[in-house]
Amino acid sequence: MIRIGWVMKKLSFLVSLTNDDNDYQQEQAAAAEKAARRLGVDIQIIHANNDAVAQSQQLLHFIQGSASAPPDAIVFEPAGGTGFPQVARAAAAADIGWVVLNYEADYLAKLRLTYNVPVFSISSDHEEIGRIQGKQFAALLPQGGSVLYLEGPANSSAAKERTAGMTRTKPANIQVKTIRANWTEQSAYRAVSSWLRLSTSQETRIDLVGAQDDSMAAGARKAFAEIAEGERERWLKIPFTGCDGLPKTGQAWVRSGLLTATIYVRPNTDLALEMLTEAIRTGVQAPERTLTAPESVPSLQELMTRTAKADSGKLYRSASV
Repeated sequence: MIRIGWVMKKLSFLVSLTNDDNDYQQEQAAAAEKAARRLGVDIQIIHANNDAVAQSQQLLHFIQGSASAPPDAIVFEPAGGTGFPQVARAAAAADIGWVVLNYEADYLAKLRLTYNVPVFSISSDHEEIGRIQGKQFAALLPQGGSVLYLEGPANSSAAKERTAGMTRTKPANIQVKTIRANWTEQSAYRAVSSWLRLSTSQETRIDLVGAQDDSMAAGARKAFAEIAEGERERWLKIPFTGCDGLPKTGQAWVRSGLLTATIYVRPNTDLALEMLTEAIRTGVQAPERTLTAPESVPSLQELMTRTAKADSGKLYRSASV
């Protein structure tokens, strides 16, 4: 066990998030603020506006003493495809703890051996999120079909892992057409609107729209709602699914029918602050990597039951005509 050292003063943490437009990032901020009040620690939350360069500069500003006082630790979720290993070393060398959220940083083990500060990562199990999503597609399209799939940015490890998991569990008779967006409703709206303007999109059969984020699913639905009236009704009847499943957005949208399904991904800033506070106050290093488990909303069994009932209803109506 690594002894971190006793700290009697009030702890201060910096929380760096990717943006403040996405519902999950907003929940990350809210969870951090609530945990800080409960733990009796100070926090400052900053946002990178999805700009990795800006995020690294922001973090160095606090590490190098440009701020009034350096934090005891930094909790950050990468805005791009890098976990900032050089910035991490600078933080640890300055006796600042380092926690990475939702990203697999391979440099943590070396930092933990070299420096006497808390260093660890906490992540949603993104591959499992993708596996659940692939199973949702199977439950909603038992006869197979085509999915319009909204992925996160190409440099996002979370997006890559979710896609890999989805690909592993979706049936071979489900084909996937991918469009990229940037974890926000507006970016997905623009991406899907551009795709709908292509002549090839009118010839493409889509049976389900799946997104790696609930806000992107909402943006896609908004784009489909603006197409010509005759086509709009057909598009909006197909299932829309997302991820993150927060109570006030994704789960509420499932209850209202805006989404057919989502995947609950708990925020993890609160867990990060709890583990940091414990590590610093007790002097015991936290585990190097912690994964949180996602859940299908509704359950996969319920989705299969609903689909079977809907298919039975279609057969009954067809036989009655």
